[in-house]
Amino acid sequence: MTLRPIRRALLSVSDKTGLVDFARGLARRGVTLISTGGTAKALRDAGLAVTDVSEITGFPEIMDGRVKTLHPKIHGGFLALRDKKDHADAMHSHGIDGIDLLVSNLYPFEETVAKGASFEETIENIDIGGPAMTRAAAKNHEWVTVVVDPDDYAAVLAEMDTNNGATTLSLRRKLV
Repeated sequence: MTLRPIRRALLSVSDKTGLVDFARGLARRGVTLISTGGTAKALRDAGLAVTDVSEITGFPEIMDGRVKTLHPKIHGGFLALRDKKDHADAMHSHGIDGIDLLVSNLYPFEETVAKGASFEETIENIDIGGPAMTRAAAKNHEWVTVVVDPDDYAAVLAEMDTNNGATTLSLRRKLV
């Protein structure tokens, strides 16, 4: 039952169901919230402190938001094996901080197609950053908790309460 504390979370979701309450729960537990675009706006509008991804990367969201999380300071934060010396050294030398929790769900591509959207709107609903982050974080579930379904928010908070702000490997495996 390897426990991993959650200190930094990146939240970037299309489906914002339950997001604000979950983020409030994380903030109450001392978790730093990092976010993008519309998700960051929703959290700020709810009065939560949020760090923009661009503050982490030192690079603005560009191309109408098509490029924002595809950056080594984000993916390195997910992929680093923190107990491996060369990974820890790379994190240190490149100013990469670990990201312990990813909350991400993808653009509604199928719903967009089903409603008969234009070709252009359909193309814009092909998510790139979300799947890339989800796969990176899931690959490193030994260290990172991945939440893609709002129905799992309560379980994560409950586990954090049970384990002094940490999640178990069992939960992390269940969520991937």
